[in-house]
Parts: sequence; structure tokens; C-alpha cells
Amino acid sequence: MSLTFILKCNNCNGLFLASAQQKTKTCPYCGTRLNINRCQKLAHSENVFEASEILRKLKSTQKSNLKQPIQKYLSKKQIS
Repeated sequence: MSLTFILKCNNCNGLFLASAQQKTKTCPYCGTRLNINRCQKLAHSENVFEASEILRKLKSTQKSNLKQPIQKYLSKKQIS
């Protein structure tokens, strides 16, 4: 099995998977063609299934971090 990376897009900060054998990858979110060696590697795994599980957890953490400031703003707005 080949090594699978969890990468962060340099343009839109989207998270996605790429095989270690790939040299370039198109971001599935913004369409930017990226050089794998220049992307931020957040994690890696020997198993594609395990890499997708890590990616899912990272995305859910990213979503919850984005929602917190909005929720704080809404709760303050509702109180006033």
C-alpha cells in the first residue's frame, strides 16, 4: 500500500487526500492545481481508509471551530 497524505490547500484552506506517488493535485474546492510537495501536510497514513477517517475528523473540528464565533455572536445578539 502507498502512503496517503491529508493536505491543506494553499489557496482556500480546503482539506483533501493525495497519494504520496502524486506530484500534483487539483483542489476539489477551488480548482487550484497544487504541487503536493508545497502543500501543508497535516497527517499521513499507510491505509487509505484510515486517512479518510482522519480527514473526516479534521473537517468536523474545522467546522466546529468556524461555528463557535457565529454562535457566540448570535447568543450575545439575542440577549441584547
